Order: sequence, then structure tokens, then C-alpha cells
Amino acid sequence: MDRLSSAGTLKEIIHKYQFRFNKNLGQNFLIDTNVLDKIINHSEIGENTGVIEIGPGVGSLTQALAEKAGKVVAIELDTYLIPILTETLAGYENVVIIHDDALKVDMQRVISREFQGMDVKVVANLPYYITTPIIMDLLEKRLHISSITVMIQKEVAQRMQAKPGEKDYGALSIAVQYFTKPQIIATVSPNCFMPQPKVDSAVIRLDVLDKPIVQVEDEKKFFHVVKAAFGQRRKTLVNALSNAGLFRMSKQEIKDVLKELDIQENRRGETLSIMEFAALSAAID
Repeated sequence: MDRLSSAGTLKEIIHKYQFRFNKNLGQNFLIDTNVLDKIINHSEIGENTGVIEIGPGVGSLTQALAEKAGKVVAIELDTYLIPILTETLAGYENVVIIHDDALKVDMQRVISREFQGMDVKVVANLPYYITTPIIMDLLEKRLHISSITVMIQKEVAQRMQAKPGEKDYGALSIAVQYFTKPQIIATVSPNCFMPQPKVDSAVIRLDVLDKPIVQVEDEKKFFHVVKAAFGQRRKTLVNALSNAGLFRMSKQEIKDVLKELDIQENRRGETLSIMEFAALSAAID
């Protein structure tokens, strides 16, 4: 079969099945083979790699993954795409199609059942509306995944990779960098998709760390501090923390903690490093 990322082949499939794009599911199918090749090359998959793909669409990326990886599990929510995938991927014995919501699938069970002894990676052109929930769900469950290489909205990718003091730096930056080392691989224009999205996209690779970049005793409290610090971005750190209603300490006590940590109380959350947030979460109550 011709490469499914070909615009002509994709149009034939859409016509044959009278498929209609579902805006609510964020369906934008990749039709640029150069971008697809970049995703495959930078995901560094091989015969011993088990790949989880979320939102395979008509199977453009799935096809390319199956030709490189040992096994691919493609999870698709849209009922109308299942018969299309069954046809387009019929020649690939190493592909398993799961018709389900990726946020409801027991990923640990999938990994244990389908990828025994394999290096497991996630590679996908993610529907933009579930980008953050999907990625954080994969990371927070601490699945045995070595990397996540995904196409997402460019703005979100920039936030994931941002450093302290940069305009895109925020709670998402810290959450992603707590678990992974992110790297934007490529930016992708709307004309590489059918239909064209209204925003630019980016391919980002997240290499999952063996352990979080900082060690914290209370992970829940750590992320509460991060959330509070960015909850009111224009407020100083001391005001943001004292106004959050998440801590027992008074405003003066928070000032004292910041002083002990050599963090100026008039700094804002977007200037703090992950290390500083870790120290702050350990000291605040």
C-alpha cells in the first residue's frame, strides 16, 4: 500500500469510507512524509521497541512505526476509524488496534501484556485537546516508558521546554521537567495536515528520567506549591502563596521561610527553579 501520509491516498480513503472529520476529537491527519520521517527517526525505535500510539487516525504514523518497531499498539477512540484502520494496517501482523479512550485504558496492563522484554515508547500525533492530560497521566502513573515523542501544539511544546524567567515557563514546565528531559525536535506548519489546524505544531521528545530531577518528600505538596506560585502570575511569590489558601502558615511565616531559603519575597513564581520549588515545598506548611 502507498504511504498513508500521502495526501492523495488519504483523500481516497476518506472518500471510500465517507469519513467526516470530528472537530471534537481534534482530528488533523499528517500528510507530510518529511515530518513523519522526523518523528520516526527522533523516536529511535527498533526491533526491540514496543510502541504505544494514541490517536492513530487512518494509520499514517502507525504504518511507518510498524515497519521499524517490534510491535505497535494503536489506541483509537473514534468508532468510524476502526474499520479504516483494520484495512489500512491489515498487512502488519505486529500491530494491535484498541478501540477505547486512551485516558481510560489500563496502560500498565497493556505494557505487561503486549511488550514483555521490550523497550516501551510512546509515539503519536496527539489530539491537541487531550495533550496535557494524556502526557501527565502517562508520567504520573510511572509506567515503564523510556520516552514520549509526540506532535502537539507548538505553544504547549514551548511551555514544556521553557526555563525559569522565560515567558512560557509555568506549572506545566515544572511538571514535565520533573519527570522528563524535553527537547523540541521540529516545528510544523498547518499545511502539513488535513484538515489544517489553526495553530502551528511541534514535535517534542520527552526522555523519561529514571527518577525525578529533584527528590521531594511530599510530591503532592510540591505540586501544590507550584500551582499556588503560578496561580496569580502577577503577584509576588509571598502574596501568591499566602493567598492560595493551601497552607497553614501566616504571610509573615511564609516570609520567614523564604528568607531562610535565601529567596527574595518579591520574586515571582516564574523565576524559581525546580530546585528552589523543592526546597520551598519542604519548608512550607
